[in-house]
Amino acid sequence: MTETTIAEHALIGDLQTAALVTTDGSIDWFCAPRFDSASVFGALLDDERGGRFRVRPAGACASSQMYHPDTAVLITRFSGPDGIGEVVDFMPPCGDAPVERHRIARLVRCVRGRMTFDVLVAPRFDYGRRPHRAMLVKNGAVFTAPGMSLVLHAVREPGDEQLADARVEGEDVHLRVALDAGQVRGVVLETGADAPPREIGVAEFTALFESTVDWWRGWLARSSYRGRWREIVARSAITLKLLTYAPTGGLVAAPTLGLPEQIGGERNWDYRYTWVRDASFSVSALLALGFAEEAARFGNWLGDRIREGDGGASGPLAVLYRVDGTSDLREERLAHWSGHRGSSPVRIGNAASGQLQLDIYGEALDSVYAADRAGFELPHQGWTALRAALDWLGDHWDQPEEGIWETRGGRKRFTYGRLMSWVAFDRAIRLADTHGRPAPVEDWTWQRDSIHSQILSRSWHRTRNAFVQHDTGDELDAALLRMPRTGFLPAKDPLWLSTLDAIKADLVTDSLVYRYDPVVSPDGLAGGEGTFSLCSFDYVDALTRAGRLEEARTAFEKMLTYANHVGLYAEEIAPTGEQLGNFPQAFTHLALIDAAVTLDTALG
Repeated sequence: MTETTIAEHALIGDLQTAALVTTDGSIDWFCAPRFDSASVFGALLDDERGGRFRVRPAGACASSQMYHPDTAVLITRFSGPDGIGEVVDFMPPCGDAPVERHRIARLVRCVRGRMTFDVLVAPRFDYGRRPHRAMLVKNGAVFTAPGMSLVLHAVREPGDEQLADARVEGEDVHLRVALDAGQVRGVVLETGADAPPREIGVAEFTALFESTVDWWRGWLARSSYRGRWREIVARSAITLKLLTYAPTGGLVAAPTLGLPEQIGGERNWDYRYTWVRDASFSVSALLALGFAEEAARFGNWLGDRIREGDGGASGPLAVLYRVDGTSDLREERLAHWSGHRGSSPVRIGNAASGQLQLDIYGEALDSVYAADRAGFELPHQGWTALRAALDWLGDHWDQPEEGIWETRGGRKRFTYGRLMSWVAFDRAIRLADTHGRPAPVEDWTWQRDSIHSQILSRSWHRTRNAFVQHDTGDELDAALLRMPRTGFLPAKDPLWLSTLDAIKADLVTDSLVYRYDPVVSPDGLAGGEGTFSLCSFDYVDALTRAGRLEEARTAFEKMLTYANHVGLYAEEIAPTGEQLGNFPQAFTHLALIDAAVTLDTALG
């Protein structure tokens, strides 16, 4: 079977884990019970050994996908010589308490004519490392492996067993369902079940579908965004919600691991964790759309991490955490998997957890400041922990680091890390002044001003007429596109405008932006990568703030054409326009929201 591309997927989820569904009706990525748990279906990364859950017509059919409007309910439509059918996929949202029980509901409908659907359930537990047994029972099937199991429930009406032809082949279960126009049947796959398979009636199944639709529409109705591009902004908001682990409020960078930044290359990372940076960016984006509750939940998560103050080599804060706030992220390789389209190695865990990335303190403080301005004041215990974090930063900001791009070629004095350290002290001073908090404001002011002076003296390259990536070279860095958002310089300051022009000349191709050039700025890894979509949307934001609205709108509209068929973005875009990297990526959708809000406001 030919592997699908990264872009040929859509996302469903229940706010504790998620699944990717291909355009031909196959779930080829699903981890349980959490985003960062071992995979149950992993054909996305190994077509032969990964496992899948497929529902599609028996014969050749054309397919298309869409989301049920304003929801995370996915509809895959098939049309063939004998009729038209649909597979409707959804996961009923879980509550805020961690659970083992998760359900993937797959409603099968014949719209016109007659269609026969083939169902294949082929799990491969623990990244395909743990064998299991498949067994058919009265109302479905059971898959058991040491320490884990799946239950498959049949959706049908009493007396219509003839609609399903079931058999076990090795470790897999096959079903065949023949439907006439208007008939609805389906299956529900359940993890952590406490009972055997049962017969689910069509009416009960339909009610489950309707309650899931109502839940998503009720959530999206809280959005206050009324500007241009409402549909794509709403889809990005839903995607961010799908990537948020409800029990803690932690936002995962992506629900996947190992998707390559270059097909066949080694830049394949595990993104199923909460980066302080990415999740901090979510606060301003969510607040801009009116989702104050989600911003507050992450604020509480971040506050817990600051109070714990045990980030290891990176100071009081770790670079990234598991969704429950723990930081055991030892990186290892799955040598038995071939990788997406031959891209290996496939890694689980992430060694970036042990890096020093100074910018995370600025992003964290900026999110605390944004939440404070929205009415969520930091409690005294949180303020005390924040002061301790700034004490550490005051002693450590002026040293080499791995930086925002998590390079593995040695530490450097990255300008962006200095910039965000400036942000950390600046926002802390503002918070102290606003609320009369006890704080060493004079020391913080000295630290802030020292960083400002150092960036202007060491990171400004007179020959390039631009701020450069670090103070020992002349390479450019698209991370600095966020400089005008921070207030470090006015958005129309000549120093910044010339930097923007230099970035445009060196790193921008049409609307697409490379984060840096690994040829002139080696990062310790072989091969190259695509343009970085976060940076492409940051470029729109920077153009907007510089008053170059026509350029900004053109670049934004072009970027919208690179979304996949249901409005989702991976991390990067190849020179061919193909999506690359883990998918969908929260960073990209956060930056899309920020750019849309900034540009819409500027356009008036």
